Amino acid sequence: MTIAANLHAARSRIDAACARVGRAPSEVELLPVSKTHPVSRVVEAQAAGYARFGESRPQELRDKAVELTGTGIDWVLIGHLQSNKAKLAAEHAAEFQALDSVALGEALDRRLVALGRRLPVLVEVNTSGEEAKHGFAPADVPAAVRALGACDALDVRGLMTIAVNSPDAAAVRACFERLVDLQARLRDAAGGGFDTLSMGMSGDFEIAVEMGSTCVRLGTTIFGARPSSDR
Repeated sequence: MTIAANLHAARSRIDAACARVGRAPSEVELLPVSKTHPVSRVVEAQAAGYARFGESRPQELRDKAVELTGTGIDWVLIGHLQSNKAKLAAEHAAEFQALDSVALGEALDRRLVALGRRLPVLVEVNTSGEEAKHGFAPADVPAAVRALGACDALDVRGLMTIAVNSPDAAAVRACFERLVDLQARLRDAAGGGFDTLSMGMSGDFEIAVEMGSTCVRLGTTIFGARPSSDR
């Protein structure tokens, strides 16, 4: 199948999941994740109507952003960012979805202030409790959000998570439920906000949509398997 056909099929599945729970399809963004795939495939997806793409590696995001300068594409950094790479995100990302420490937020803020930019960010939450995953523990998020509020150039718009990789739908759903509950608590404390919930990937995005996701990050579903050298 072509990338355009894959995008159409995935969008149809998102819309069907919305219908099952009474949501409007317009509430959910399909974010194609183009990591490790060549820019030619990004251009194909853009021709199908998409202008925002997710990348996990800051260097790859920079390289693609430079190569496709002037094409109207926005690049969303969805992977772990080390503080010493904050400059790449500050210069080239249109959004950062994996803010996982206050120290990183402060480093990114300094870079953005120097550039005169503001950047939408999502706070990453480790809802599965797995040690290998990045992100704040749910209990630590309220204090982290308060600390990040002192950063002049960060626009904290919501939360992101990666659910447990499991065939047990109940276990996956529980991860998403934890993020939804945390969003509600943050909204209660702040009087609103935190409207973006980025949750759901190729293996679990329909569950995520049913649970309230506003952004699903789809790589394999859209572009196929990553090149063998990157798997």
